[in-house]
Amino acid sequence: MRRLLWLGVGLAVGALVVRAVSKKARSMSPGGLAQSAARTAGDVVESVRGFVSDVRTGMSQREEEIRAAFADGTLIDPADLAGLDGPPAGDDPGPPRPAPVGPERGNHRR
Repeated sequence: MRRLLWLGVGLAVGALVVRAVSKKARSMSPGGLAQSAARTAGDVVESVRGFVSDVRTGMSQREEEIRAAFADGTLIDPADLAGLDGPPAGDDPGPPRPAPVGPERGNHRR
């Protein structure tokens, strides 16, 4: 009776090992790799679609805010439109400075 018990346990463990190994072998076959790549590509496409949807929703909300402010005659700070804080107050860099003029770099032989 004891031998029959150990035979049953051995068969069960062997079946589980064979099943796990064959599942892994199937996933590493060309067809399994193609399915995995297709699933991954599908996940990436869904992520991009979700991102684009979120951006569109945010754009439309912001457009509504801008239109409402325009209709009310409220002034909108351009830095607020860009979503930037802008430079700190009193830190005005002034107009851009021209690039320094000097001899050309490179081959000076003529």
